[in-house]
Amino acid sequence: MNIAIAQIKPVKGDIPANIEKHIKFIEFASLLKTDFIFFPELSLTGYEPELSEKLAVNTDDNKFDVLQLTSDQKIIAFGVGVPTIHQNGTRISMIIFQPKQPRLVYSKQQLHEDELPYFKNGNEQILITLKNQKIAPAICYESLQIDHADEAFKLGAQIYIASVAKSQNGINKAFIHYPDIAKKYKMPVLMSNCIGECDNFISAGFSSVWNKEGELLLQFDNQEEGIIIFNTETEKVKKQII
Repeated sequence: MNIAIAQIKPVKGDIPANIEKHIKFIEFASLLKTDFIFFPELSLTGYEPELSEKLAVNTDDNKFDVLQLTSDQKIIAFGVGVPTIHQNGTRISMIIFQPKQPRLVYSKQQLHEDELPYFKNGNEQILITLKNQKIAPAICYESLQIDHADEAFKLGAQIYIASVAKSQNGINKAFIHYPDIAKKYKMPVLMSNCIGECDNFISAGFSSVWNKEGELLLQFDNQEEGIIIFNTETEKVKKQII
């Protein structure tokens, strides 16, 4: 299976513009025979907690129909980030689109203390099964907590995907933690980060892929937009600037 991570610079608060950008990346990934592509945390709005309540959506919102159509036509699955509306408040979520299947939603279970004024926790870990492989999504802060990866592994995860919006300080922590996770649980770790201004920090990029031995296979720098594709069987990787 070919799994891709995207590194993008979202347009602050502009869901329609970001949908257009996502479709461009998804179509490009499809041409490269990608089965699944993941985007950074809150990729459809940018990481902007103070705007989250205004930008929050229902997962069945018809503005996302064009994304479902893209999935159906290109035969590709993908996970995009967006704040979602729930009974108890706004959540940081990933909506997963798969060809001709209902949308799945994963909401961040462990929030950073800075996020608590704006968001509520999700309460369930999901696994995405594709081509008989189980993928565990993780969203930023929680992906640096060992208990999150441990739970995912106990549920049967074989691949760990971290969808993040991290500053350079966060990236420094990630580059210590993710290789350890990969080695401990013998599962590849893929991190999708954004670039550019986010909230009150600069997101640092350096989206990366580690194999199940914890070896760094490939990464972006802090300026590039594009995708990295990882083949789960051969562990070969390739990078494409977009």
